[in-house]
Amino acid sequence: MTEHKYTEMAAELDVFASLADDELSEAVRRAGSCGWLYTSGGMPEWTGDDRADRELAAPICAACPVQRECLESEFRTHGYALSGVWGPLAEDDRRAVFLRWLDRRDGTVVPDRDDAEFGGQP
Repeated sequence: MTEHKYTEMAAELDVFASLADDELSEAVRRAGSCGWLYTSGGMPEWTGDDRADRELAAPICAACPVQRECLESEFRTHGYALSGVWGPLAEDDRRAVFLRWLDRRDGTVVPDRDDAEFGGQP
């Protein structure tokens, strides 16, 4: 993914800035493609490998109507430290978008600052 695409994706999330966390979470729970899989026991067996899990998540996330809402919700909840596949970005791409998203929000969301990239201790 390109730097421009990361910035573009962060800008697409601005539309959700005024939504309350619970409204956002409810939209994802109600309309997310993965929600029914969790309740029906149809979720794939995650491997813990980012690339492999992204491949498993791709068909689930592909037609999901709330991809961006999912990403916004996870940025607010877990920030930079979020792992796995969400919204449906892999970890490296999601972290790059998160940094741009945080800049757009004037740093008002405090990320998990364990990562050295934020000046924390590795």
